[in-house]
Amino acid sequence: MLPRLACWHLDVELPASRSLASRLRAPRSKRSRGSGRRGWIGDDMGSSGDDGYRLLNEYTNGFMVSQVLFAACELGVFDLLAEAPGPLDVAAVAAGVEASSHGTELLLDTCVSLKLLKVETRAGKAFYQNTELSSAYLTRVSPTSQCNLLKYMGRTSYGCWGHLADAVREGKNQYLQTFGVPAEDLFTAIYRSEGERLQFMQALQEVWSVNGRSVLTAFDLSGFPLMCDLGGGPGALAKECLSLYPGCKVTVFDVPEVVRTAKQHFSFPEEEEIHLQEGDFFKDPLPEADLYILARILHDWADGKCSHLLERVYHTCKPGGGILVIESLLDEDRRGPLLTQLYSLNMLVQTEGQERTPTHYHMLLSSAGFRDFQFKKTGAIYDAILVRK
Repeated sequence: MLPRLACWHLDVELPASRSLASRLRAPRSKRSRGSGRRGWIGDDMGSSGDDGYRLLNEYTNGFMVSQVLFAACELGVFDLLAEAPGPLDVAAVAAGVEASSHGTELLLDTCVSLKLLKVETRAGKAFYQNTELSSAYLTRVSPTSQCNLLKYMGRTSYGCWGHLADAVREGKNQYLQTFGVPAEDLFTAIYRSEGERLQFMQALQEVWSVNGRSVLTAFDLSGFPLMCDLGGGPGALAKECLSLYPGCKVTVFDVPEVVRTAKQHFSFPEEEEIHLQEGDFFKDPLPEADLYILARILHDWADGKCSHLLERVYHTCKPGGGILVIESLLDEDRRGPLLTQLYSLNMLVQTEGQERTPTHYHMLLSSAGFRDFQFKKTGAIYDAILVRK
């Protein structure tokens, strides 16, 4: 799903779509070179050199690009190259990742074309090494690594997306069809094993290692010394809050199994600045706080559950306190940005929710009683909304 989680995004340029759009706007007399019922479409569209046909093939084969990325991460290609004293040839990489030489060579050369690897030839033999992109995001040693996120997407999200047409027909997520797991209790399906829960939490930590600072500095939060990160998982945003706003204290509030996993697998400051508390934010008493952080939470749920949660927060929130909502915001006409539209489809196949426009969030928050609605586009994947009681 990526319920609180960003899809890592590889920018692969799609060729000539602007040229195609320009041609479609051209006068008919300039477009048509033939006669009869074929008209202008028959002259260009369908030929292998046509911009539209090339664009169609980019879209059609997009899943292959994703799988190259997922497979290279799964095999440990980028980690192997990061640990090597210098560039490695095909035989060394194949031996290091325990794969066939033929398959490894095909994978490596495709990664080169995707700018995930670079290659040099010495004495007729190819030697491979990481690019800046892969060094920053695809190696475990990097502080901005996205490896667990990619593995989660390759193993879980990708499977659900194979049932997108069914999700559109039925209007519901596809855990039962994909994994045989009923999804009446959404996060029981999402956390369907201890290993899956841990990887999901590791992926969340990676997402906020890249995106946390931009959303937590969209507004000055220094006036909120006591914060509560609802559904805060591994505490990645809580740690970022401490870094940005010294002196604040943060409670991470999440279901018991998540809190136990966080304590077991993630490190926290020895001081009292971060407190992990078990609970279900839909039914258990909420911790007192000046500011409640809802980071990639509301997009998991339908409007009714969002309203229920926001009303619970409002009743607990101190006067003058507020909520920081962190989501990827749709344009008001809901026709962009493309990445957010894709995230919204991801919510369809993996959760009960959707991505929303600023106006939609304004409606939900004001109906719960909150005022002083402000939102800021960060220029990154995630945006921020701040309201007060």
